[in-house]
Amino acid sequence: MTETPLMPSANEAGSFKMFRAMVGIGIACALAIVATYQLTLPVITANKAEALEKAIFNVLPGAATRVNYRWNGRRFEKISPDIHGRDVIYVGLDKDNQLIGIAVEAGGQGFQDAIQLLYGFDPYKQHIVGFQVLESRETPGLGDKIDKDAAFKANFNALDARLNDESTRLAHPIVTVKHGAKTHPWEVDAITGATISSKAVGVILNNSVQYWAPLIHQHLDELKE
Repeated sequence: MTETPLMPSANEAGSFKMFRAMVGIGIACALAIVATYQLTLPVITANKAEALEKAIFNVLPGAATRVNYRWNGRRFEKISPDIHGRDVIYVGLDKDNQLIGIAVEAGGQGFQDAIQLLYGFDPYKQHIVGFQVLESRETPGLGDKIDKDAAFKANFNALDARLNDESTRLAHPIVTVKHGAKTHPWEVDAITGATISSKAVGVILNNSVQYWAPLIHQHLDELKE
């Protein structure tokens, strides 16, 4: 006796068609997202590069040109001006081609998300001499004041980043203190209502300067060539 194959019910057929349609829409959306990303990536990259370029000269007052260097584990090597990143430092030169400061990218966790920033470092005075947020998603009206509050940004006009006697690390770690409680030149006066974001900036700067300042000090002659 030959069995008759079971035919899918109307409900099963309808469910399959709906599933197929959903898969098709999902694939189409994914392709659209990828295509949009590929099309906009060059524009986004160019905009970020332009913003970084402006930030470098903003945190290094008096700089006329800049030269990019990368630490290779033994020395600083000069690299293309188009190469950026946290392993790259930007040496600012004045109109007489003399080194006046170094811009460094740094980043870390803020209150809402990661904070990316750029700071200027004077290797002669061993001070941070400029500060700018490159990217942040901190709370509007509160955490985002780290890039808008003039009093907070004034912390970084001459923030003490001197090395210890052995030139191996900072003599005094950079720390954020409660608003109005700053008594030392290596302290960051926090923003009222944005303490977590303010502290995050202090931690990011301290971690970065602890790493870069000794290397810059030990190889400063290489960066002046």
